[in-house]
Amino acid sequence: MGPRRPPELYRAPFPLYALQIHPRGLALAAGGGGAARTGVRNGLHFLQLEQIGGQLSASLLHSHDTETRATMSMALAGDVIAAGQDASCHILRFRLQGPDEKSGSGAEKGPRKRKAPSPSEKGEGDTRSEAGQVAVETLCSVQTDFSPDALQKAVRVSADHSLLATGGADGFLRVWEFPSMKKVREFKAHDGEIEDIALGPENKVVTAGRDFHCCVWQRDQLVLRLCWDENMPGIPDKTYRYQACSDSGTFLGLGTVTGSVAIHVSFSLQRLYYVKEAHGIVVTDVAFLPESRRGRELLAENEAALLSVAVDSRCKLHLLPPRRSFPVWLLLLLCAGLVVATILLLQLAFPGFL
Repeated sequence: MGPRRPPELYRAPFPLYALQIHPRGLALAAGGGGAARTGVRNGLHFLQLEQIGGQLSASLLHSHDTETRATMSMALAGDVIAAGQDASCHILRFRLQGPDEKSGSGAEKGPRKRKAPSPSEKGEGDTRSEAGQVAVETLCSVQTDFSPDALQKAVRVSADHSLLATGGADGFLRVWEFPSMKKVREFKAHDGEIEDIALGPENKVVTAGRDFHCCVWQRDQLVLRLCWDENMPGIPDKTYRYQACSDSGTFLGLGTVTGSVAIHVSFSLQRLYYVKEAHGIVVTDVAFLPESRRGRELLAENEAALLSVAVDSRCKLHLLPPRRSFPVWLLLLLCAGLVVATILLLQLAFPGFL
């Protein structure tokens, strides 16, 4: 039997496009309907992840209004958020407030925690802040795409949080000091949209574009360009397109345009988990629970937990249970058997050995 249908952690009142997990057990889910006057909101929701009754649950802590802008891409560096909205990158800082800060009085004990509501209890339009424990401020906003139909599609922060890279519809890769957003360099990386970016050590950057190329850059110099048809003769060069770049790790999480979700072993690409059409429409982002102390607490006995969001407004949970292993007693029995067999073979080969 394959894995059961993934549970729904949260349902937003708008399509979801971007997802990040904070080491302290917060999920940040963002999206919206854009500037179109359809009545669909735009926002960034802060979700508290908790173990309740042996199950991972999510409850809304705070809803940040992004006005007429839908967040299409997002990166997280500590408590600073880089959000791609239309043609710009908006830099936000958030902090968790204690109940005293919220109420303004030390006499207040703050709101009583309640069990996270189920999706049916919350309803699609429920965006209330359950505890009001998140404060968000805008640090700056910088235009990062300059095409006629401008759209920032990708944003990544370096491991040391000192640089930020953006890419979008105009095909230019732009690197910025972070979080001041002072431009470091820019150059044309692709003919067409940049789909994704990965930042590596020694000023190396990997970009994937809609021009069917995946490129490795050293600053602004091209080091390597990958094309699908180079190592697969007989396959037309426009059959496949690079869609995403990924950092190395234990597991690789994938979401598809048909709504399916999979988890693979990174080094071997062995598939450990797959749910066909987990969402009813294209999966827009996925994120694993982090390797932090809080992340391990939320994992409980599972090897990994992957969250996925989609245009269907849902955030779903995909758990990878522990893989089967031999019981300790069986391993000890096998070892003892090997020792006995070895002694018997030595006794036959060398009479008088014992």
